[in-house]
Amino acid sequence: MAEILSQNEIDELLNALNSGELDALQMNSEAEDRKIKSYDFRRPDKFAKDQLRTMQVIYENYSRLIASYLSGILRSFCQVDVTSVEPQTYYEFINSLPDPAVLGIFRFRPLAGSAIIEVSPDITYAIIDKMLGGTGELVDLRRDFTDIELSLIQRIITELVSIMNEPWVNVMGSNFRLERIETNPQFAQIISPNETIAIITMNISIGEIDGLLNVCIPFMVIEPIIDQLSTKYWFTSSLEGERSDAQSELLARQIKDSDVDLTAKLGYSKITIREFIGLQTGDVIKLDTRTSDGVSLVIGEREKFLGVIGTKNNNYAVKITGIKGGRLRNG
Repeated sequence: MAEILSQNEIDELLNALNSGELDALQMNSEAEDRKIKSYDFRRPDKFAKDQLRTMQVIYENYSRLIASYLSGILRSFCQVDVTSVEPQTYYEFINSLPDPAVLGIFRFRPLAGSAIIEVSPDITYAIIDKMLGGTGELVDLRRDFTDIELSLIQRIITELVSIMNEPWVNVMGSNFRLERIETNPQFAQIISPNETIAIITMNISIGEIDGLLNVCIPFMVIEPIIDQLSTKYWFTSSLEGERSDAQSELLARQIKDSDVDLTAKLGYSKITIREFIGLQTGDVIKLDTRTSDGVSLVIGEREKFLGVIGTKNNNYAVKITGIKGGRLRNG
């Protein structure tokens, strides 16, 4: 409901207009200048901003890992930076790719579905040239890859996919595995063209050569864990972890103060019911142990410790001499 002005407020407003303190035309122009953001209901925004920021943090960590990996195998300084994380449609992504392209399709395990890692041809040719002993200079090639080149590409992409498991460990226990390599974008139809995806774009610099690496993650693949990508979930999980540690400490203290029954077993013997009924004061029962064997200390139904019998302060006592495991024998 709109706010209703009192008579005093109306009088003050009229006086301000008459005195020139307020400009009615300026008030109307400010109302017209309000920016209205259009919303396309046919393409709803499925990714929240904090979820995209979380993915950026994940892949900033990933960029550092692959920079170290590429620098090691190429014996050259490599730098990788995340340039953008934004939602798109799968149709827009596929149609923006060159032909030929380098597309690694991998299973986003343990979730159902696949994702794509795409490396620009310029960077791919530079990596192949460096691995084969070349200088890694930029070469303007627009041809299909040879079998030897595809074998090297598959080796590199397999390692890049495997490295991706580590940055995701705080969100889920991942087990990403490369399925296949495609060089024609039209053969990489992993989802419907109108589906929403997250595109993580990274810039790779190898010497004087720059190129892009894109990771395409469909929304429908990570939808089961989408809430875990929000900062609120991470903050709540951190509090729950601290609460769980406090409860564990309290439980440990309570267990330490608990009373347990400790029984010293001198030995075992089998007698008949007739002998049991006929037992009298002074009778001797022969056990299956010797005095030098010591005794077993039993907690619950487990023989836990070994000991020897003695006295302390004129009382019978048992001194623990060792630890023993195993179930209590029947007899």
